[in-house]
Amino acid sequence: MKQFQFDLIKKQLKKLTSIPGGFYQKKFDGIDIDAIQTQSDFEKLPFSWKGDLREAYPLGLQAVPDSEIVRIHSSSGTTGTPVIIPYTKQDIEDWAVMFERCYRTAGVTNLDRVHITPGYGLWTAGIGFQAGVERLGAMAIPMGPGNTDKQLRMMVDLKSTVLCATSSYALLLAEEIARRGIGDQIHLKKGIIGSERWGEKMRRRIAAELGVQLYDIYGLTEVYGPGIGMSCDHECGMHYWDDYIYCEIVDPKTGEIVPDGEIGELVITTLRKEGAPLIRYRTHDLTRFLPGDCACGLDYPRIDTLIGRTDDMIKVKGVNIFPSQIEEVLHDIPGASSEYQVMIDHLNGKDIMTLFVEKDQGTDAAQLEEIIAIVFKSRIGIAIVPKAVNIGDLPRSEKKSTRIFDNRY
Repeated sequence: MKQFQFDLIKKQLKKLTSIPGGFYQKKFDGIDIDAIQTQSDFEKLPFSWKGDLREAYPLGLQAVPDSEIVRIHSSSGTTGTPVIIPYTKQDIEDWAVMFERCYRTAGVTNLDRVHITPGYGLWTAGIGFQAGVERLGAMAIPMGPGNTDKQLRMMVDLKSTVLCATSSYALLLAEEIARRGIGDQIHLKKGIIGSERWGEKMRRRIAAELGVQLYDIYGLTEVYGPGIGMSCDHECGMHYWDDYIYCEIVDPKTGEIVPDGEIGELVITTLRKEGAPLIRYRTHDLTRFLPGDCACGLDYPRIDTLIGRTDDMIKVKGVNIFPSQIEEVLHDIPGASSEYQVMIDHLNGKDIMTLFVEKDQGTDAAQLEEIIAIVFKSRIGIAIVPKAVNIGDLPRSEKKSTRIFDNRY
């Protein structure tokens, strides 16, 4: 923790605990904020988590008067009560500053034409991508999701040079471009991909079929939205903007800080946010700090590309499995595509895990299934039922792809 970060955190804590009936006044009731004098003291504060934010629905997180709130965004609420995050004018400006920094990190300039496919509205994505483009002075093409025919026509006619998308939708567009044979009419140079984690095999497919260099962008609705972290040309993790957020990485089970370089759960504290500041917010995202300087020269710390989430782990036959492990297995198997889907059932007292995998053209399905079963058993430790299917048989999504379906509960 740098001194300026500690000073900003102390300022936030004093303000938040002085709001009568405020979220953090109640959460930190009984804690002497003035006694927090060191990083170690700060690390004794209780975590915030998504359950707290849902209980604060609709506007319990708001930390400024109504007159200062200019916008709200919200999580999807697909797993329960949505989380509503209010923003001040300064919050919106700070978010745009961070987003412009992301574009510059990827080498985007004011001569680029940025094709924005993430959704607009309550979701933070589309409007965040656009604000950063406009602040940079580039041309925003605010498509939003869906209508692939129109996406491709505008991409060709307007000569889009940068694609902003989820990895699922980037793959869908790449496959459709290849199917239509219009690759020579596409002018894309860079792809900025966010919203979901994606494996190396999927990354290579998208990069090859679109002919672009790919960049990871990081963010979450509760903390501004996408734009708080970005990979650079060297593809060695993501720089995060530590003048706006303070990051910790903790053991998901104990909550204790893990040594630098070890994988754990990312915890974020906002340093400057006004509308809905967060103190020690558990993101559920699994990553690690990357030590040392980056070859790109940026003086911002780095976290590794996300390996998964603490809440997307599945337990089958007593074994904990993360999607990243499945992707690592498929990565090393020739003939297996990046696209997969898992079905878990419980029959006759036993768990049955069926792994559907798209196979490359010309690959023998039976041989591929046999190899997948052997490698999965040796690497992860359980027997599965592999099913090889043709490219395109598994569903594509304009948003985040659902890959694991657990039918046991």
